Amino acid sequence: MTQTRTPRLERGRSALGPALALVHTGRAPTRAVLTAELGVTRATAGAVAAELEALGLIQVDARPAAPAGSQGRPSHRLAIAPDGPVVLAAQIHADGFRAALVGLGGRMVATAPGCMTVPADPAHIIDAVVEAGAGLLRETGRRCLGAGLAVPSAVAEPDGTALNPLHLSWPAGAPVRALFVEALAKSGVHGPDGSPVSGVAGNDVNLAALAEHRHGAGRGAQHLLCVATGHRGVGGALVLDGRLHTGSSGLALEVGHLTVNPAGLPCHCGSRGCLDVETDPLAFLTAAGREPGPEVSLLQQSRDLLRSEYADPTVRAAADLIVDRLGLGLAGLVNILNPDRVVLGGLHRELLDADPERLRAVVADRSLWGRSGSVPILAASLDHNSLVGAAEAAWQPVLDDPLATLG
Repeated sequence: MTQTRTPRLERGRSALGPALALVHTGRAPTRAVLTAELGVTRATAGAVAAELEALGLIQVDARPAAPAGSQGRPSHRLAIAPDGPVVLAAQIHADGFRAALVGLGGRMVATAPGCMTVPADPAHIIDAVVEAGAGLLRETGRRCLGAGLAVPSAVAEPDGTALNPLHLSWPAGAPVRALFVEALAKSGVHGPDGSPVSGVAGNDVNLAALAEHRHGAGRGAQHLLCVATGHRGVGGALVLDGRLHTGSSGLALEVGHLTVNPAGLPCHCGSRGCLDVETDPLAFLTAAGREPGPEVSLLQQSRDLLRSEYADPTVRAAADLIVDRLGLGLAGLVNILNPDRVVLGGLHRELLDADPERLRAVVADRSLWGRSGSVPILAASLDHNSLVGAAEAAWQPVLDDPLATLG
């Protein structure tokens, strides 16, 4: 039997996606590291890097300056192309929307926030956020390779429908992905070949977890649990072995509906005392005796209160109450999921920063592994991580096969 060998060119092409992912996540800053990570020869790694540079995705510095006192010629340095293509990222929340252009590496190129009352028809606000993103593309002249949308709802697959937008007036089952794709076509958001770009949609906390795992506080974790409260409600997500765990139909990790106060507030889901209503910004403002105002979002009002009046005994007591309830929920999740890291976002990040030891003590006291395993609980490190996560979802086809997308 004649043994066939895979030609070097074919091997190099199959390595383009993995190589781009390594540079994208900062795990291959030099060609030497890329060679080792891919397990290929220096020649193949050099060819792969050159091809990605020719596609306009990365830049290769063949003459990097050597660190003082080092010996030998330093390896070629690899970086994201500063003027490379972008994707359009969009986020809708209870107080409006934000659009952004995001490059490889999770780098935000331009943003356009918009505040509006979210209408009952999701098409109106999806059209508005896409048009804002299209305006950014016109202003910057950047190539667009895809688009991603983050929404405050579980998104059922394979249909791309918002199953339970509890804090919006949208109907259950709103076809958000189809509406997003239609809006992209209407706004003239086209790819390099002139056809409308593809659009993907996902739950905002799922996408935030993906962003934190690749570029933020979750980088390097094998099993990452992310819990966050944004403008309203609480969400959770789990990254297992580098992949987002969404369950059989996209609905996993609805942690907002864990009961942490059986005699507590009625929840939109029909239960009582859920994390969703016991630990979000409205719960904090209410516990602190503050009447929410319409000027800025509930999340921003909560942040401002924590930062400026934390010494007030009433505010401190409210923060402690929210932390204790959050800790109960986290302890249960740690017992069930056994993550090696927990990342908190939104108001929960602010509460952790205000008193890190209290939350960690509650989790340690009530979880099997919180005390003995010392699960790190960290604050999310990315601003607008749901937007960055929406961009990650849009970048995924390029990361999977750069040549098919751009070649």
